[in-house]
Amino acid sequence: MCGRYTMLADQMKVKNRFELSGDIPGFEKSYNIAPGQQVLAVIHDGKQRRAGYLRWGLVPFWAQDEKIGYKMINARSETIHQKPSFKHLLGRKHCLIVADSFYEWQKTETAKQAKRISLENENMFAFAGLWEKWEHEGQKLFTCTVLTEASNAFMEPIHHRMPVILPKEEENNWLQLHTSPFKVKQYVEELVPDQLTAYNVSNYVNHAKHNDQTCIEPMNT
Repeated sequence: MCGRYTMLADQMKVKNRFELSGDIPGFEKSYNIAPGQQVLAVIHDGKQRRAGYLRWGLVPFWAQDEKIGYKMINARSETIHQKPSFKHLLGRKHCLIVADSFYEWQKTETAKQAKRISLENENMFAFAGLWEKWEHEGQKLFTCTVLTEASNAFMEPIHHRMPVILPKEEENNWLQLHTSPFKVKQYVEELVPDQLTAYNVSNYVNHAKHNDQTCIEPMNT
């Protein structure tokens, strides 16, 4: 799964990297982004890319209670074409979720070791995401979920699942991929992510309220 990540680039670098024009309202960096928080995402409105904030944890349009979003922070790419919460979004409401690393916890004999994982040759990247608009009794929410897949050879010793990280050259295709849900599933399965790297960090990052440099400091070994 993907349950925590970072986005530490400044606004100008994000705009240049993701080919955005204009300021990003509410822009802020974060060392420890957690479910339920607002996350920076990019969509394509049919004419151009737009960036803004979505709440992490997808709330389907038919939901009666927004709390369902806490159970939908991730969508398994293998079954997204079958799940009612996600399949109607495929080919319609794709987004790039902007990040520069993510955290995962590796089981050891005595505990779990927090690790910070990033691309080997890129400072920023995008998770493949889906977004939704929810309205209920006058309340309106824009929410999202991160697609996940079975871990590759690098991630397998750390965790059996990993977020779907889009190769840079595929980001525009993902945003404008208008096809059947099953073909979207096939498209995701054929993506080949870039090389990853990782290092140990302290359990300070375990608490979502911690959001500072300490979260990413390499742990002394």
